[in-house]
This record gives sequence, structure tokens and C-alpha cells, in this order.
Amino acid sequence: MSKSPKLHNAMWPGLVGKGDEEGQEPPISLEHMLDLTAAAEVDGQKFDGIDYFLFLPHTNPEASDDDLKKIADLIQGKGFDIGSLVAPVWPGTVGDSAMGSAEQRGKFLDAVRMACRIAKTFNQHGARKRGVIRIDSAEFGVEKWREDAPANTATIVETFKEAATIAAGEGERLAAEGEICWAGMHSWKDMLDVLEGVGMPEALGFQADLAHTYLYTLGYNAPEHALLQEGYSDEEFWSAYEKMTDALRPWTIDFHVAQNDGEVHGAGSHDKTGKHCPADDPNGKLDITRCAGYWLKDATDRGIEHICWDGCMFPNATLEDPNTWNAILKAMIDVRNAHGWE
Repeated sequence: MSKSPKLHNAMWPGLVGKGDEEGQEPPISLEHMLDLTAAAEVDGQKFDGIDYFLFLPHTNPEASDDDLKKIADLIQGKGFDIGSLVAPVWPGTVGDSAMGSAEQRGKFLDAVRMACRIAKTFNQHGARKRGVIRIDSAEFGVEKWREDAPANTATIVETFKEAATIAAGEGERLAAEGEICWAGMHSWKDMLDVLEGVGMPEALGFQADLAHTYLYTLGYNAPEHALLQEGYSDEEFWSAYEKMTDALRPWTIDFHVAQNDGEVHGAGSHDKTGKHCPADDPNGKLDITRCAGYWLKDATDRGIEHICWDGCMFPNATLEDPNTWNAILKAMIDVRNAHGWE
């Protein structure tokens, strides 16, 4: 049986879209997210690790090394390695827009520096065994970007180049998560333009999420780049999917297993984006195992050692249901059995 890639669960579904704004549910603590993950088991198999969001209330990005080591001990004590980390690049956290003013871009770079420091502490502690540091453009929505798309893309590219140089100097790699709500990253073609513009594949690559990249094929925020039209056939879907993955797979260094029902969803300040669904959602549009294979082809050549589930903005009741996690774990095991390696 395949033993790689390792199977990780994400901690940020306990945070993203949660809060005290109208219509939001309260965050779920790190320890409780770890316990929910640890309880999942399918045919004697469990999650190997977790991917981790570097912001409050799970983590203070300015935490001391001693405090970070205590967090690492907590995670390891639940039986998990630490994998990919999410840098707090957004306005309202540490960072700010990668296509903004010099001050805003400086904050973005500060967030990357903080993430690299935390990564180094976890690495030296022995808790972090694999993974990248995730970023995006931290510019919500595409309206401002569209005012001068070439200039705004050029600014994002320059910010990412600086961020990648910082990360490379610390022995880390950055992965830009393609998602329709992030300016300059909101379509497969615009994302490719940014990756090629940066041109530093050893330091900055792509993070593919099944839910988000499905909306790439539909051209939700970029109709001019749509690869599918409403009412598409199975044959048309797989042809479009192959075109998208052939373009982005060479850049892909981090991978999220997910399900999507073709709808968008938003909560709080997080703009509308691909709606993550439970792995066994009857309305799910994706054959998770088959779709994953397009992204995981030659994965070891790109340094991929683990895959992660992303259930961003699941309702708390869904997160509290043990069946949710067992269905997710089964989907991840199916992906590994089909496309994994020894």
C-alpha cells in the first residue's frame, strides 16, 4: 500500500470566515481542531499531520520561540507533524495588499518574514517535517485590479519576487494559492501570468486546491478565460481540466484535496470564493480521486511530500461531526491509493 504522500488536515477551517461579525460563527480553538482530526480513523489509518494558519486565535505571529515550541509540543503530542504554513499576509492580520502602496507591500513582506521565522523554529524543534509557506495577493476582489490590470499584475509580481527572495534566503518555498477572490490570481491564465512573471520556480510555486481550481475552468471571475460553458459534457470537462492542469501543474508544489458544488461562498471579510463541500456531498461536482491525479502526476519531481484537505468555511456543526472527518480521511486515502508512491 502506498505510504506517501502523507495525509494532512488543515487547521484554518476553524478560523477562516469565523468571528464576531453578523452571520459569523465563533472560531474553533487549535486544540479542539487537533482533537477532531485525531479522532478520525478509516480502516486503521489516521491523519499524519496538519497544515497550520499563523494567526490569532491559533497563533500569535509575534509569539516568542518558547511559545512556538509549546505549540509544536501540543501538535506533536496529538500525533501530528507540521506541514505547510499560511503566512498572515492579509489586511487586518500582519500584512496588506501585494498590489498596494509601498507601505502596504512592506507589511506583506513583513508577514512573509514572520512566517519564515516561525517555520525555522518549528523546523529546528523537529515538529515540521515538510511543506511550504502559502501566500496570495491579499487584494480582495478583482475590481481594483481591473482598473489597470497590466500595472497591477506587475506590482504583484514585484512583491512576490521580493517575498520569494526572502523565503529562499531562509530555505523555504512559497506557494501562491489560486483562488477566484484574489486579484491577479482569480483565473488560471492570470495566475499563470503571475507565476511566469516572477519566474522563480525554485522559490515560488502554485498551490492547487480542487475546489478553487474547478471555478477556474468556469471562468467565474474571468469569463474571458472560461474553459467550460454551462451544461458541459463529461468529455468537455476532462478536456478543459487537462488544459488547465497542464498549464499549472509544472508550478504546483502544494496540493489541497477538496470538493465543490459549483457555487461560490463568502463569510465576513473573506470575499466570495469557491464553496468547499464535505467530501461526500451529493451535490459535489468533482470526481476527487480522478481530479487529484491530474495534479499529482510527477509530484515527487516537484518536491510534494504531503497533501492536505481544505474545508474552508464549513459550518461549525459540520466540523463537529465525526462523520465529516472520516469521510474526508477516506477521500484522502483513496487519492493516495490511486496516485501515491512508496
